[in-house]
Amino acid sequence: MLSIALAGKPNAGKSTFYTAATMAEVDVANYPFTTIDANRGVSYVRTECPCLEREERCNADNCEDGKRYVPIELLDVAGLVPGAHEGKGLGNQFLDELTNADVIVNVVDASGGTNEKGEPVDIGEHDPLEDIDFVEEEMDLWLADIVERNWESVERKSRSPDFDIDDALADMLSGFGASPTQIATVLRELDYPEDPIQWEDDHREELAGLVRERTKPIVVAANKIDVAPEENVEKLLELDKPVIPTTAEGELALRRAADNDLVDYDPGDENLEIGDEVSDAQRDALEGLAATMAEWDGTGVQGALDYAVYELLEHITAYPVEDASKWSDGSGNVLPDAHLLPEGSTPVDLAYAVHSDIGDGYLHAVNAKTSREIGEDYELEESDVIKIVSTN
Repeated sequence: MLSIALAGKPNAGKSTFYTAATMAEVDVANYPFTTIDANRGVSYVRTECPCLEREERCNADNCEDGKRYVPIELLDVAGLVPGAHEGKGLGNQFLDELTNADVIVNVVDASGGTNEKGEPVDIGEHDPLEDIDFVEEEMDLWLADIVERNWESVERKSRSPDFDIDDALADMLSGFGASPTQIATVLRELDYPEDPIQWEDDHREELAGLVRERTKPIVVAANKIDVAPEENVEKLLELDKPVIPTTAEGELALRRAADNDLVDYDPGDENLEIGDEVSDAQRDALEGLAATMAEWDGTGVQGALDYAVYELLEHITAYPVEDASKWSDGSGNVLPDAHLLPEGSTPVDLAYAVHSDIGDGYLHAVNAKTSREIGEDYELEESDVIKIVSTN
């Protein structure tokens, strides 16, 4: 399962974002370091279900009238403060928790109502632009320190006649989630001495930055847009970075209201329908939230998760079935499963995602939409429905 980590300074709204996205209860308070131990839960990315191409909607648990929700892991960790890579705040604990994340959502207080340490200040007093780069810088410096501390092992390996720097760095950084392919790509972008003994700090820092960028891409959730000065949000949107305007509190309010049948709303909707059983105060609050959603195309919580997976990680959704004509499993359940796979994945990759035994026994596959057999080098596309034929 893909893992998304929520990063950012304390009190930016990470725990509210986490609660809104998972509906799991966690501590939420208006002071720094509310979160100490990491929260792990299941959230979802949203895509269009292939059942929209059929006369009837599927009966999958995670499909709401063609809105398909595919599970991912969501991680909420302690807030990050300047100097975290040196252990300030709960920095080392925070950064260590990010090791296994595939992508980062940097939750920023767009209202400017908290300073660099996460302490409350007047709305607009702090410039949220200052909270963008420091998360990347702290992660880069933290990884550079790891590289520095382990560089002696690379130097020792370099004395071997069959030394390969790609392999040595892949071994050293495998715990950070860096694959050999990613290391090879990074090294092609670097200008570095062939002998690791001649590497300088600048070489290692540049290596760390590029590895972090490859293995932990970042999307910014510009949170608290419901109270943020509009010029703050506009400045954030002008950055040469992916930025999603977000109101985590608004999303949480909508999820709870929907659970109580006060509104008709599904995560990721750009609008809502207010029910008749609401008080005047509730209606006013919901209408204000609806206006915010209309301005920014929703609450942004679902949008940030979707962007992280489908855009930054470049994944697609594929649906394995046993019956190619009915798009069902052996029990008649239509489109019961959905798998997130990197773009360029093949039917063989999907087979292994279903089960290693299915992959080992792979024979061929059928595109259920066209009823045609496809080759094992066929590149899967978003919403493909695939029947896998296997000996197992």
